[in-house]
Amino acid sequence: MTVFEDESGRSRETAGAGSTSWIGSPHPAVVADRDGGVVEFNAAAADLFPRMGVGKWLDEVVPRWLADAHQRLAHPVRAPAAAAASARARPAPLRGRHDGRLLRAHPTESGHGDVAWWLVDDSDLTAAQDALRTERERHAILAEASTQLLASLNPDRCLEKAALLAADHLGDAALVISPPVRNRYTVVTAMGGGFERTRLTLDPALVPGLAEALQGFPPVPARWIDPAELPSWAVPEGFGGTPGSVAITPLPGHGVPAGALILLRRGGQRAFDASEELFARLFAARAGAALSAARLYAEQARITRALIAELLPPRLHHVDGVDFAGGYRTSQDTERIGGDFYDVHPGTDDGQETLAVLGDVCGKGLDAAVLTGRIRSTVQALLPLAGDHQDVLRLLNGALLTARHTRFATLVLASVRRTGGRVRLRLTSAGHPRPLVLRATGEVEEADTGGTLVGALPVVTSRSASVDLSPGETCVLYTDGITEARGGPLGSAMFGEDRLRSALAECVGLPAEAVVERVQMIAGDWVGRGPHDDMAVVAITAPHTTHLSAVNGHTRGRYTA
Repeated sequence: MTVFEDESGRSRETAGAGSTSWIGSPHPAVVADRDGGVVEFNAAAADLFPRMGVGKWLDEVVPRWLADAHQRLAHPVRAPAAAAASARARPAPLRGRHDGRLLRAHPTESGHGDVAWWLVDDSDLTAAQDALRTERERHAILAEASTQLLASLNPDRCLEKAALLAADHLGDAALVISPPVRNRYTVVTAMGGGFERTRLTLDPALVPGLAEALQGFPPVPARWIDPAELPSWAVPEGFGGTPGSVAITPLPGHGVPAGALILLRRGGQRAFDASEELFARLFAARAGAALSAARLYAEQARITRALIAELLPPRLHHVDGVDFAGGYRTSQDTERIGGDFYDVHPGTDDGQETLAVLGDVCGKGLDAAVLTGRIRSTVQALLPLAGDHQDVLRLLNGALLTARHTRFATLVLASVRRTGGRVRLRLTSAGHPRPLVLRATGEVEEADTGGTLVGALPVVTSRSASVDLSPGETCVLYTDGITEARGGPLGSAMFGEDRLRSALAECVGLPAEAVVERVQMIAGDWVGRGPHDDMAVVAITAPHTTHLSAVNGHTRGRYTA
């Protein structure tokens, strides 16, 4: 042991660096005594701390955090004996930085007052752990974004959610710009948990990289974009001056771009790095897919609404002094259209008959509804020939036979004319259940008409019947979905024509609308929640009073849809 004075005048003892096995360790190692004097060290420690030397004070050659830790370990604060013994038995490692590196220091006490410090460079491990943690956080953000973006198929809500998520996780503010509609762009700006929607007429070329992003080209690197060049609309009100960094990336859609995303960071913050730009592109890919899906769904829904509007049966009321009412229930409660249909075509001239048509196409659902639309359009085109039911059926049959489908249909035609207080009907059935006539006495008669269905045979045959209705009497056209409906107490009995007749007998003197409602209610109660076919019913009633309106100087009742 040697006693000497160091450069600062402090006196201390040192021990020579003996030849021990740890000297050749690749990890830096330093031994210091209780007073903080360096006793021994290895070559790795000398490389890490160039001022290292035997006899020097530890606080002169190592970082402050390591020297302070040595002092706390060598001179612990008084504590209960058990706690002090535990601290000496298991000295915990600590971390600190030195020369750009993150070091982990492990202390080992010799029992004679000296402490050996083993140092491990954790820079690469910590960087890898930080990168892994960042990737996990980003993966969670992308999963959350996918869930929230796909939760709504409303394009407006999807735009707003994309902007809010981007502002929360990718920058201080975010702008989502949708493709132009008639040279106007929808811009949703999000910042601080709120958003604003505007429609602007703008020139994307004024924002570096925006025109390319809206066309779906790869994004321009953020470092190439000068925030000072942004127009005023691209910087939210209250943002706080010129942004410090800007990133712009496309929102890829299904085959066509879904828009563009602009991310802003305030001045004084670090610029977007390559990993953040990549993360923004991953987010944009999910947002773009969600936006594109929402717009596609909205467009399909718009088309579907327009088509369904043409396929839905009309609302019936009065036509030329005759009451008409119709009711329709599809086989599936979730559907609005099916294979049953009805129409009422008022005569275009004074004294011309009104043509009512009720039919049933083979099948259910959308495919059957498409054919009903075809039949309804064909019948409307044949209205000039409506005076001859056989001609209408023959031409309709030919049109269906030349179509690509293999479905057929049954239908009944009713030409209606009011004469004085009575209503005269000419009824023709083509493979369809015969119409029922409710008399003022409560008696229910079956019209003597029949024929072959259309769309299946080269030639159709039919037989017409004439029926006169007195005031208050009703003719009912219906599809077999009512009479063949199964239900009742056991759930398997058919409703049948007898029950339909009994239901109609209870409707004496009721207007057409009430008759339809009564039939629908009884048939609906019969099937309950069980499966059933499409159901359609039309009531034609000779009213007790005449519904009139003046048309071109003539007193006529008109059809109201």
